Amino acid sequence: MLQGKLVAVVVPSYNEAVQIGMVIETMPDFVDRIIIVNDCSKDGMAKIVKDYIQKLEYNASDIQVKDSTKEEFKLDKYNYLYADKVIHDQNIVEKSLFNPSEIQNKNPKSDRIILINHTVNGGVGAAISTGYKWCKDHNIDCTAVMAGDGQMDPGELEELCLPVINEDVDYVKGNRLKHASSWLVIPKTRFFGNSALSIMNKLASGYWNISDTQTGYTTISKRALSKIRIHKIYKSYGMPNDLLVKLNIADCSIREITIKPVYNVGEESKMKVFKVIPRVSYLLLKSFYKRLWIKYFLKDFHPIFLLYNLSMILGVIQLPYLYKIIKSFVTASKLSYEPLLAFLFLSVFSFFSFIFAMWMDIQANQKLYK
Repeated sequence: MLQGKLVAVVVPSYNEAVQIGMVIETMPDFVDRIIIVNDCSKDGMAKIVKDYIQKLEYNASDIQVKDSTKEEFKLDKYNYLYADKVIHDQNIVEKSLFNPSEIQNKNPKSDRIILINHTVNGGVGAAISTGYKWCKDHNIDCTAVMAGDGQMDPGELEELCLPVINEDVDYVKGNRLKHASSWLVIPKTRFFGNSALSIMNKLASGYWNISDTQTGYTTISKRALSKIRIHKIYKSYGMPNDLLVKLNIADCSIREITIKPVYNVGEESKMKVFKVIPRVSYLLLKSFYKRLWIKYFLKDFHPIFLLYNLSMILGVIQLPYLYKIIKSFVTASKLSYEPLLAFLFLSVFSFFSFIFAMWMDIQANQKLYK
């Protein structure tokens, strides 16, 4: 425990037989549960984890946890607790919506290491969702995510946990780009790819003051896990981006902590940057419109909704005029003032509508930074 609060670490893993032992052995003592989600590994990783479970020093935690979904919820005679019962029942029903999995432990209530095997490969996002679900159902106060490849320094975990535990921050994420060594340590392709996606993620998520959105070293509160639909988190490498959008829609507070970039510890990257960027970019575009409609129209109407949409509409309307201008320039033909003036009018109003919407969006979300 950390200052009297339950702490768990979700470790999404796929073919990490070489690294998983190091991740387990270097886990800080204050971590009550290590939730290793094996996403159909083929390298014998599951057996290695089972061997660790059987070792006394990594087993038999003094603190037992109970699965809240297996406990009966009793209504009061005045029916004031009906809404709470609906949530309780939903937590039970939603188990079927996650990637199919099986818990391998004989004593899951007391084992410090929990091994969950996916029966179908789901991706890193699906593995994290499975781990989040376990922590949510077992009332873990602070849930961290650390990759199974050893690229996250366990010495920094406490600093990431404390804002959740002491200051009621909903979500804390590491930021490698702010570390003094980032330009020297992070591979240049990843550095630029990460930076580009971080810029797009600011617009999509509404968290304008954050960067390094691709880092997986994070902590999240029990309250935040209960406010989002965990089973709908993006199942692949765009998971951190999708989660940020969901947290913003739910008005969850956030903080960034500078962490060191860790490479050359024996890890083997499975992410292909140039394949991931197009997919994540499309995800961010969809997420932006989802946030716009839910947060600024359905939940609470805001002028941001009108300004962003006005900007997009005017941007589309100006395209035929832009085509005429380009065609005239290429063919060296004469062009009347009408398309020029129309294009200038529409582009200027589209640009300033976007700028004003963005400025209002920044102001509206400023309260979420702690």
